[in-house]
Amino acid sequence: MELFEVFIRSRNGLHHKHVGSLHAPDHEVALENARDVYTRRNEGISIWVVRSKDILASNPSEQEALFEPARDKIYRHPTFYNLPDDVKNI
Repeated sequence: MELFEVFIRSRNGLHHKHVGSLHAPDHEVALENARDVYTRRNEGISIWVVRSKDILASNPSEQEALFEPARDKIYRHPTFYNLPDDVKNI
């Protein structure tokens, strides 16, 4: 049995969120089990399952070197834009 991470998208326009982990022999069974465990009350419209061993994560001790180049590009942050009240899920 392999460990899988489960991501659910609750509705169109939103991103997938990590909701938990489960063990399964393969992707197909993991997808079925994720549906049964994490969307019992119609919480989602899309499910992703990913083998935990296939996820590469950054090391928190290396955060300065990894994220420093983005800090000097403040124009990329949405703080300079005024959004209308009608715009949702941004």
